[in-house]
Amino acid sequence: MTPMDLLSELQRVFTHGNGRLAGVVVLALTAAVEASLYASEPSTGVLLNMIVVSQLLLARRYPIVAAVVATLATLVILADGHAPLTAAGVVSLLVIVALLVVDRGFRVAVLLAVPLALNAVSPLDGSDPGAASFGPLVLVVATLLVGEALRQRGQAIEERDASQRAMADTMREQTAMEERARIARELHDIVAHHLSMISVQAETARLTSTGPADGRERFEQIGATARNALTEMRRLLGVLREDAGDGPDRAPQPGLEQLADLVDSARDAGANIRLLLQGRAVELSAGVDLTAYRIVQEALTNARRHAPGADVDVELDYRPDALHLRVSDTGPGPAQDRPTPGHGLIGMRDRATMVGGSLTYGRGDGGGFTIEAELPIEAPA
Repeated sequence: MTPMDLLSELQRVFTHGNGRLAGVVVLALTAAVEASLYASEPSTGVLLNMIVVSQLLLARRYPIVAAVVATLATLVILADGHAPLTAAGVVSLLVIVALLVVDRGFRVAVLLAVPLALNAVSPLDGSDPGAASFGPLVLVVATLLVGEALRQRGQAIEERDASQRAMADTMREQTAMEERARIARELHDIVAHHLSMISVQAETARLTSTGPADGRERFEQIGATARNALTEMRRLLGVLREDAGDGPDRAPQPGLEQLADLVDSARDAGANIRLLLQGRAVELSAGVDLTAYRIVQEALTNARRHAPGADVDVELDYRPDALHLRVSDTGPGPAQDRPTPGHGLIGMRDRATMVGGSLTYGRGDGGGFTIEAELPIEAPA
C-alpha cells in the first residue's frame, strides 16, 4: 500500500463517526502505555500525548484548531526532556496535518512546519541538533507533500466526474431532442394529410357551390390558407430532417392495424407474447393511433433488450374515453421500483404527452417491468 493509499484509508476511517472514535481510543491507550513505560514523569507524558491524540476528534470539523493544538502540544513535549513523544502521538499529529492539507490546502498547513524547523536547528530542550530534532520536521514535511498530492488527486477526480456528468447530461438532452424531432416528423405526415383534405374539400365546395359569390370566395380563402399552412409545414419538416441528417420518408405511418404484424415479428424473433384486447374497438385519431403503435413497439424492444426470453403481455383496453395500453414482462425487473428513465422511456412519455395522454412505468406487482399508457379517445362527431 502506498502512502497516499494509506492516507486515503485513514481519511475514510476518521470521516465516519464510530471509526473515528474507535481509532482515537486505540491511539490514546497506546500513547498512555508508551508514555508510562518511557517517561520519567508518566503523568506529564501521558497528559501531553493524550492532548495530541484527542485532537483527532476535532480534525474533521475544526482542522486548523486541531492542527495548532496538536503542534503546540508536540512542541511542549519536545521542550520537556521528561515527556517522550510517543509513536501514537506522532501518528496522530501526521494524520491531523494531512487532513488539514486535504481540507484547507498546502499553504495553510505549511505554517505548522515553521516551529518544527526552528526546533530542528535549535532544539527546544537545549540539546544539540541531530536526528531527534530533525525527525519530527522531516515527517511533517513528508506528510504535507503526501497530503497535497492526495488533495490534487481528489480535485482531479471531482473535475473528471463533473465532466463525465456534464457529457452524459448533454448526450441525454441531444438524444431527447432527436427523439422529439423524429416524433414531430411522423406527426407531420398526419397533419399534412388533414390540411390537404381541407384544401381539397374547400376547392370542391367552391366549384360546386350554387350560393352567393361571397360564399365561394370564403371557400377559396379557406383553401388558400390550408395550402399555405401545408407549405410552411413542409418547410419545417425539411429543417427537422436536415438537422437529423434524414432523407425524405414517403412510407405511410403505422397504426394499430399493423399491431398483429408487429407482434408476429417479435414472436418470430423468439419472444413469447400474448396480445389481449378488451372493450369495443373504435377508430382512433391518426396521432393517437400512431402513438399507441410506437409505444407498444418500443416496449417490446425494451423487453427483448432487458428481459430476453421472458413472457410478455400486450393489453389494449378500449374504454369510453381512453385507450389503456399495458405492456408487462416476467423478467427480473429493474433494481429500483422507479428506475431512471432511458431514451426509450422518455420518448414513449413524450409521445403520450403530445397527444394529451400519460405514461407510467416501473416494477410490476409480481416482478418484471410494466409500462402503462392512457391515450384519449375522441368522442365521435
